[in-house]
Amino acid sequence: MGILKLKSNADISTSNEHGSSQFKPNTTVAAIIHHKGKFLFVEELDNNQVVFNQPAGHLEENESLTSAIKREVLEETGLSVEPEYLCGIYYFHRPDLQLYFLRFCFVIELDQYLTGQPQDSEIIATHWLSLEQIKAKGLQLRSSMVLECIEDYLAGNKIPLSQLKSNL
Repeated sequence: MGILKLKSNADISTSNEHGSSQFKPNTTVAAIIHHKGKFLFVEELDNNQVVFNQPAGHLEENESLTSAIKREVLEETGLSVEPEYLCGIYYFHRPDLQLYFLRFCFVIELDQYLTGQPQDSEIIATHWLSLEQIKAKGLQLRSSMVLECIEDYLAGNKIPLSQLKSNL
């Protein structure tokens, strides 16, 4: 008669190779924050370059997508706001970094212009910019997704937040 040996949690976690070689894109969230034809942007440092972006950042472990966008907006703008819907989900490759990104772009419509105090040390300032001013930034936009998200928002793309499911 054989002896049944149970593995400990440590044995399971070190022997579980599921997904260890599986491709995993970076999951990011971004916010279109809009009021009266202007968009709230952050001016930030990225690899010692000044760039302009929507408030955005990476999803953290044990964090829902909506929690991530609220945290990122608070860190980068100092504003505590609620997302209303998504204007798009984007899959983006940066060959220069050999990285892939999966971006969820949320929309927040405000009743007034708000200003806050960024908490993130890499944020230089926040700016309310018109579409023309954003387009004029050209190569100073952090990525092509910045303008693509705004264009999708202006086209009326709406994905309800109820479509985001999470077991967290």
